Amino acid sequence: MINITQFSHSRVECFKNCQYKYKLRYIDKLKTIPDQAPDNALYVGTALHKGAEMNVKRAIREYFNNYYVINDLMANEAIKLEILIPKLKDIVTNIDIFTQEYKVLTSKFIGFLDLITKNEDGTVDIFDFKYSNNIQNYLESDQLHVYKYFLEKKGFKVRKLGFIFIPKTNIRQKQDEDLYKFRKRLIEIVRKSQIQIVEVKYDSNKVIGFFDNIINTYEVSEYKKNPTRLCDWCEYKNLCLKGEDYMLLPKNERREKKIDINPDMWIYAESYVGKSTFVDKFNDLLFLNTDGNTDNTTSPVIRIADEVKVEGRLTKRKFAWEIFLEAISELEKKQNDFKRVALDLVEDLYEHCRLYMYDKLGIEHEQDAGYGKGWDMVRTEFLSAIKRLKNLGYQIIYISKEITSEISLKNGSKLTTIKPNINDKVANVLAGTVDLTVRAYMDGENRYLQLEKKENIFGGGRFNFLVDKIALDKDEFIKALEDAQSKTTTQQEEKPKRQRKNKTPDVESDKVIDLPKKEESVTESDPKKSDEEPTDKIPEEKPKRRRRSRKTE
Repeated sequence: MINITQFSHSRVECFKNCQYKYKLRYIDKLKTIPDQAPDNALYVGTALHKGAEMNVKRAIREYFNNYYVINDLMANEAIKLEILIPKLKDIVTNIDIFTQEYKVLTSKFIGFLDLITKNEDGTVDIFDFKYSNNIQNYLESDQLHVYKYFLEKKGFKVRKLGFIFIPKTNIRQKQDEDLYKFRKRLIEIVRKSQIQIVEVKYDSNKVIGFFDNIINTYEVSEYKKNPTRLCDWCEYKNLCLKGEDYMLLPKNERREKKIDINPDMWIYAESYVGKSTFVDKFNDLLFLNTDGNTDNTTSPVIRIADEVKVEGRLTKRKFAWEIFLEAISELEKKQNDFKRVALDLVEDLYEHCRLYMYDKLGIEHEQDAGYGKGWDMVRTEFLSAIKRLKNLGYQIIYISKEITSEISLKNGSKLTTIKPNINDKVANVLAGTVDLTVRAYMDGENRYLQLEKKENIFGGGRFNFLVDKIALDKDEFIKALEDAQSKTTTQQEEKPKRQRKNKTPDVESDKVIDLPKKEESVTESDPKKSDEEPTDKIPEEKPKRRRRSRKTE
């Protein structure tokens, strides 16, 4: 008997659209680097759901948190959200809501309903939010029909089904249009757009088809590819169509959890901050150096630069990129005792790759190879070599210089962003190949590593650091890594030294204690004073003051 435990609608839909994608995602469980496009459907859709459930500020903050650093394009998406979310909330406010984000969980199905409303006769209506202009495509979907079927299995009586379509606005800034004029035009168009509620008639045949597809997922013997225009939005596009395979599946066995003090990382800073000197403090390190600045480092180094030899009238040139590839080939032999490799500077390597590809393709610029083709070939060559190096098992450290730029916010104010000195698309992929991206900087004569994630500063990682910054020092960095990965946090477990009486509010608990207004104002306005001077004063104080006053009289 086939076990069809907890299939979701999106899982079955994936199988219907492309069996090979279904295999990669749900059977091989292949992970990919998240798409950092500003209009990423998952990020924007999640923000809309969060805004409808909570508020605009929370939605935009969570939208920005998906990115390493924000730019003007992401600010444009935030402008759309600021207009669309209030429109959505107006619709939701005027409906008798039963619940939002309702989890439908049975032995056979798992799904999440965006909105359930209740009717006077005890029935409910169900709605799903869609951020799309392709209304007809969703009206043919079996999603709401399946939700109704399983919801009624849980005891609900569903009367109506419907989609709430939030319109997309896809306009681009014109060449003769500055950012202010473009955003003014964008706001006008988004404000004129209308959210639509479209009812769907229930069709039991769609539920039967859903179950048939679940059975098909078990009976298929070969997972076939289905190339369509949707491939452009598939996370497995390069693997499927180009054969680029950067991912290896691990063995199906538990690994011992260890504290990682040798994470793959990317450090960037202005010149002369000391980023290379900091990296040089690690032992068993090999520098692949591009700028020749090795006077302040002592680790072994391979110089990545063009080699030019003149033999008679002939001039022979070996490109720097070829030397880098030769270095990778030597590292692949594992006939060395190096444990880590530093690419100093990684943006110079990318430029060397560009010049190598120009010569190989016989072009002077990427655009000479045709629209988009030249850029794609350069990025593919560069990232393929980086992935090849990453797969060798060494600790990889990227080193870069930083650049600053300004983005314009909706209110006209400027926000300075700081990021590595490399193409944004390449930077987003590189950041996905390391465990940690950090910025080093100077404050006066002191040098620091910034560990705190800020939306205007490129960076982030998988560690929850307990401090915002540390000194640019190897020992301080290792200690911060160890603290971030500790199982217990002593700061969270510490109890207040002074036990308060019931007359004062218990600020460490969730209990609400009613106090006179006068006492509340003292506690809220000056909590420090409240801690040092308890409100339960000694009773003898007042009589003493009265006795002194009588003696004076």
